[in-house]
Amino acid sequence: MKNLSLLIKPASGHCNLRCSYCFYHDLTSIREAGNFGIMSEDIMESTVSKALASGADSVLFAFQGGEPFLAGLEFYETLIKTVEKYNDRNITVQYVIQTNGTLIDENWASFLAEHRFLIGVSLDGPKEIHDLNRKDGRQSGSFNRVMRGIEILDKHGAEYNILTVVNKAVAQHIQKVFNFFKKNGFRYLQFIPCLDPLEQVQGQNPYSLTPELYEKFLIQLFDLYYKSATENQYVSIRYFDNLVQMLMGQPPESCGMSGICACQFVVEGNGNVYPCDFYCIDRCCMGNIKDLSIDELFQSPQAQAFIKESFHVDPACRACPFYPVCRGGCKRYREPFTEGKPGLNIYCSSYRSFFDQCLPRLRRLASLFRR
Repeated sequence: MKNLSLLIKPASGHCNLRCSYCFYHDLTSIREAGNFGIMSEDIMESTVSKALASGADSVLFAFQGGEPFLAGLEFYETLIKTVEKYNDRNITVQYVIQTNGTLIDENWASFLAEHRFLIGVSLDGPKEIHDLNRKDGRQSGSFNRVMRGIEILDKHGAEYNILTVVNKAVAQHIQKVFNFFKKNGFRYLQFIPCLDPLEQVQGQNPYSLTPELYEKFLIQLFDLYYKSATENQYVSIRYFDNLVQMLMGQPPESCGMSGICACQFVVEGNGNVYPCDFYCIDRCCMGNIKDLSIDELFQSPQAQAFIKESFHVDPACRACPFYPVCRGGCKRYREPFTEGKPGLNIYCSSYRSFFDQCLPRLRRLASLFRR
């Protein structure tokens, strides 16, 4: 294993916000044990030591939640010391943390900048759009706190990008959202299609994203991306960047675009390990990091069955002219399964229309970037 990535949930599903579309809250509600609580130093040390003993040439430790800041700054200070203790081969170690941004203060920003964490800040756009769904337990919007956190990150020179959940409101107002990001100097953006709960029919909630809305969103956002790229005002949008990369003959770096599932090694607060952030549920648990090595976890029946599920491609998908670049998308968006096999992506019609209209310009960008 040349490069190893682990997604660690040091605060499990604990969060100081109550975002209406939070998929991880839904996952914890269908697990027998629910929330596993704050990760102990013992579990953290097992995670670090086994990752660094895996034989990988580089290791990426990514932290997510819930809200990973709730584990406390001391947890991460100890983590850095633990990495130094076990990294006897002096391999490359990188750190990523995804946060709702509300708990960032001077101490956090200084630490994250010093240790070169890449920070993903969740922000759905301007206040009136962001605060629709990203509220705390008292139903107060979080926008002002997030923007204050970003100001502090800027002050300390910390590296961050913006992650936006494409819910109904975002899709309906993408021009406003994009202009807001551009005005604030946010040049590295990720847009993740909103998910309804795992065992629920898509499209039943006030925040739900429909295929029709997502189609319009993709085309309008690409128009903005293309205009920026060709007018020397480039704004990185991860999905489109990956498509251009693929058209240049390179593999995508985004997991859900490869066509086949990989094993993410998601380590929960109690040390339980799962193959994917979208499937941290009991039937997918591969074992516990205290009991098994990275290789043993990867070879577990649960991991292998999870990967094997993704091999199936719907015949209609395989026959599509856009399959070589679309590849069916992430397995989670191909729920519900039929006879244990994933179906068509719920946004299949959205992607077909998007590629039909935008693929020629994607190819032009690939040619431009290649030069």
